Amino acid sequence: MPGTVLSIEIPGLKKFASGKVRDIFDLGDSLLLVATDRISAFDSVMQNGIPDKGRVLTQLSRFWFERFGEAGIVDTHFIATDLDPIADAVTKAGGVVDGSVRAMLAGRSTLGRKASTLPVECVARGYISGSLWKEYRDAGGASRSVTLHGIEFPAGLRESDRLPAPIFTPATKASTGHDENIGMSETIEIVGKEMAERLQGLCLALYAAAAEHALKSGVIIADTKFEFGLRDGSILLIDEALTPDSSRFWDVETYKPGGPQPSFDKQFVRDWLEASGWNKEPPAPALPEDVVEKTAEKYREAYRRIVGAELPA
Repeated sequence: MPGTVLSIEIPGLKKFASGKVRDIFDLGDSLLLVATDRISAFDSVMQNGIPDKGRVLTQLSRFWFERFGEAGIVDTHFIATDLDPIADAVTKAGGVVDGSVRAMLAGRSTLGRKASTLPVECVARGYISGSLWKEYRDAGGASRSVTLHGIEFPAGLRESDRLPAPIFTPATKASTGHDENIGMSETIEIVGKEMAERLQGLCLALYAAAAEHALKSGVIIADTKFEFGLRDGSILLIDEALTPDSSRFWDVETYKPGGPQPSFDKQFVRDWLEASGWNKEPPAPALPEDVVEKTAEKYREAYRRIVGAELPA
């Protein structure tokens, strides 16, 4: 589809890494993270992308990085998303930034400080949904209180119910497939007690601040995941922050616990794939134009509501 960016190449630079969405370049003391318009579902990357998706992820992350930094909650890896300082950093690292490269990088690129990534996903949940709901249901939560990953849950919660208080549910990072939910005891084994407690405190503080802001805009943040890294002994919030790819955003007006909720993300893609008969093995099918556009609008609407402005051109 015209206007989508599915891959980034910068003459003179080798990719440091390439994930389902981002292409990453090593610039020496910093990294360049470029959010493409690729979209994945059921652990496969779709053939066609979603217009503006990469720009939404980048600009929404910038909004949160700046907000958290100004509030003094946590230091972040964020340096810039503006094109001129990014182009200067790329050029100094030996890359060639011509007109076509500038056009691809514009609005979807983040210059960030390097950090050693900590080996756990930090997940905060204010509502019971997704993998946690499945674990709760399978453990018999409908009729009795259950303990999952060291956390006690009351009996009789419905899917998408608000939890008595936000919880920290870390996960192990998987290079392929799904991450696995773990508890604090496993987290302590991986990173140590002091670090585990610091990550828990930061994760819940960030979630509380974000959820309060979003609610004023009519958006429920059901859950979200953060990545943290270490640089010179300090913890940095890295990667992305509170985007439709890393969070469940629900509309306050349509919220009704007792089942899955419509969300500002790739739900249209998942629903179409489920109905298409695809066996969920690569290669994934091409997405119809209406599914692409509906999904793009969901991403734009998430940005519009949370930031209170239109996505920059």
